[in-house]
Amino acid sequence: MRKARLGIGAVAIAAALLFGACAGSQPLSTREEGTGVGGLVGAGTGAIIGAAVGHPLAGAAIGGGLGAGTGFVVGNEMQNNENANAQTQSQIQQQQQEIEQQRREIEQMQQNQDTE
Repeated sequence: MRKARLGIGAVAIAAALLFGACAGSQPLSTREEGTGVGGLVGAGTGAIIGAAVGHPLAGAAIGGGLGAGTGFVVGNEMQNNENANAQTQSQIQQQQQEIEQQRREIEQMQQNQDTE
């Protein structure tokens, strides 16, 4: 039981250090969030499983590594989707501006034709 508490304490300290190191001036990207959350969840789960077999620190290290890797893959995919959506939204906005400009040109041409 003491080893389990030690393992969970180690995971908590690692989590505090991880988030403390990431506390910069810019917010975390989706990729970074996925990696961090995956690592923390993996480390916590690994520590619990490791404590059950008598090796909480090894379980936390293995689980943290696997969780961080999985979190990176998922976070990276989500980041790529966000980037693609932002690019599509930008294209839509540009096309809407072009349509509005063409509408104004058509109205001006109609006004010119009415005055002739």
